[in-house]
Amino acid sequence: MGKNFARNFLEIFPMDECVRLDNVGKQFGGQWVFRHVSLTLPTHQTTAIVGASGCGKTTLLQLINGLVRLDEGDLSVLNAPIPETDLPAFRRKIGYAVQGAGLFPHLTVQQNIDLTARLEGWSESEIRNRVAGLFELMGMDWALGARYPYQLSGGQQQRVGLCRAMMLQPPLLLLDEPFSAIDPITREEIYGHFEALRQQESVSTLLVTHDLREAVRLSQFLVFMGDGQILQHGETAAVVEAPATESIQRLIETQL
Repeated sequence: MGKNFARNFLEIFPMDECVRLDNVGKQFGGQWVFRHVSLTLPTHQTTAIVGASGCGKTTLLQLINGLVRLDEGDLSVLNAPIPETDLPAFRRKIGYAVQGAGLFPHLTVQQNIDLTARLEGWSESEIRNRVAGLFELMGMDWALGARYPYQLSGGQQQRVGLCRAMMLQPPLLLLDEPFSAIDPITREEIYGHFEALRQQESVSTLLVTHDLREAVRLSQFLVFMGDGQILQHGETAAVVEAPATESIQRLIETQL
């Protein structure tokens, strides 16, 4: 039942876009984080959103995941507006991984990963097979399953966080600076495992990062945000080749 969730969902609801924003705006305490944002994100690809801290990247992810509500405009996720009710069912179609992994400290690695599947009523064989497949894709030793988060390195914790986000085989994966606290050598290794995971699962991914090298390394579609606006977006190679503003040009020259 659970193993083919994403595949079945996409067969029933085929799509060329995973997220569409039309004149979207969000404010907190009377201050607009962003306004009049319009953007369409492609399916089956990794889209990276790059921008300085405070430009609205994380808020955008929270809107897409239904954690906060927009104040104006229209937002479509996986071909449908975010529902007013039954948000847990909506979020089961979305994987979410953040900086620091956000693991439950009182649960083992395997319990952290398979928690949502147990809540969904998956059988023991489905859970075992899915967890084993994720461990293999992420290059993790099966013995790690019995450990607790405090017994893991930062890189191991992030791998577990990705496994947990992908447990239900969601068609959409949201990543909020998941690799920023990891040393460069471990980060490059995880990049490889992440790419293998994304390609095998055929998941549409939205990556928020302040690291342009990471964005270019992992994405096929690139978005620059600044001052609450979309400064430029398009295929990654095309954006890097022809930056639309001087600020983007300087960022490319200094970080790539």
